[in-house]
Amino acid sequence: MESTIITLLTIAVILLSVVIVALLATATLVVVKVNKIARNVDAVTNNLSSATEWLSPVKVFSEAARAVRSFRNN
Repeated sequence: MESTIITLLTIAVILLSVVIVALLATATLVVVKVNKIARNVDAVTNNLSSATEWLSPVKVFSEAARAVRSFRNN
């Protein structure tokens, strides 16, 4: 009877260890994928920021005025 309990407890500990290792591996993969998505979102945000800066009316008109002034000076 005593050896049966020890065997069952050993099996339970082994199964729990396998489950914990699997959960840690899954959590690591999820963190890596979230990090990759965050880097992609950061790159898209930077590109959108640059595009928005160039398409702002103030920037467009100031660049047009600068081009006209340089055309008049030449």
